[in-house]
Parts: sequence; structure tokens; C-alpha cells
Amino acid sequence: MPAFDWLKRDAAGLVTVVVQDRHTGLVRMVAHANDEALQNTLDTGFAHFFSRSRNKQWKKGEESGHVLHVHEVWTDCDADCLVYLVDPEGPSCHTGAETCFYQRVDKHGARSEGGLAAPTFPRLEQELIARRDASAEKSYTRSLLDKGAPKIAEKIREEGGELADAVENESDERVIGESGDVVYHMLVGLLFRKLTLRDVQAEIARRFGTSGHDEKAARNK
Repeated sequence: MPAFDWLKRDAAGLVTVVVQDRHTGLVRMVAHANDEALQNTLDTGFAHFFSRSRNKQWKKGEESGHVLHVHEVWTDCDADCLVYLVDPEGPSCHTGAETCFYQRVDKHGARSEGGLAAPTFPRLEQELIARRDASAEKSYTRSLLDKGAPKIAEKIREEGGELADAVENESDERVIGESGDVVYHMLVGLLFRKLTLRDVQAEIARRFGTSGHDEKAARNK
């Protein structure tokens, strides 16, 4: 087993591990690993950690089935923390939540539940899912979903055209604003089709390292 001489462990021989969804950027959980757990992660492609409370190594999902497929392992500049970039199966929190980070701390130091500590696009997607269950009178998103694919497609074409015009002739502020409108209506379209932002990000990731010309040629075939 490699010595991992570059790794700066704590007094117990452990290093902190941040587990992050490799597509959405959502932090799923934080745990600790020793050298053996890190090596098993690299060897198997499944996230392994060391439990401080049980004083033993464990594989995430060994009982629940909610495993973490580790795509890449990164370290920080001080080599005292690791990031596992993962494809998760099921929720990552022992409570059944998607992520362990679902309690927000307000300016007074009080905790409250509702939502997730998510980046902007996944947070927008969560908001649209919530709006899906609202009344059409109060929610533009729900009204679009009720009108179905023709109306959603019409809005995507309309907003796409406005973005194209802005790119060609208008200010940077207009380009940014119209881009936001396109993203919003795209997410509504995905929601209508029961697809997710993560599905799109996974497809983009699949294309990394492939020439745009090659990609288009492959699709034409």
C-alpha cells in the first residue's frame, strides 16, 4: 500500500473527506479516512471511511445500499483534506435526506430545516419542484406545467430567440438576463419530462475531452 507520504493526518492518523456530487456540486456528507480507507476507495471505486465512534473502517452504503461511486479523489493545497467526487446512489445522510446539510443557521445562530445547502442551479431546480405542487394562480411554473409541452416549447423558442438577439446586438446585462430566462424555461421543460439537471450535467461530462466537431459527427451518424 502506498505510504501517502504527502498526506497530513491528524493525531489519530485521519484526514477529513468532503463528499461532493461530481455533477451538481452538492456536498453530500463529510467524514474521515485513514490510509487503508483511502486505498480501498482508490482500489474499489466505492467510498470508504474510518468511523471515529466505532473505531473501524466502513464502506458507505454497506448496509443501506446507498453507495457512493467515487469518480475522482482530490486533495487541498495543504494536503490535509480530501474531496471525493462521486456519483451517489440514493440519499447520503443516515436520516434519509439527500445530503447531510439540510439545516440552515440564521444570523442569530438558530437552526432550521427546509431546503438543502445547494449551489444555485440545483437550488433553482428544488424551487421549481416545490412550485410544481403550488396552485397555477400563484405559480407561473405550475401554470406552464399545466399547459404542457406545446406552451413550454413555445417559451423555450421565444427565450432562445431573445438571447440570440441580445448576444448579437444588446448589452452584457441583457445577455445575462436572457440567459437566466433560457435556463429557467429549460429546467421547466426538464421537470415536465421528469428529467433532471443532473442528467444534463452528466451528458456534458460525458463529452469532456471530445472535440465538438467529433461530437456532432457522431450524433449525425
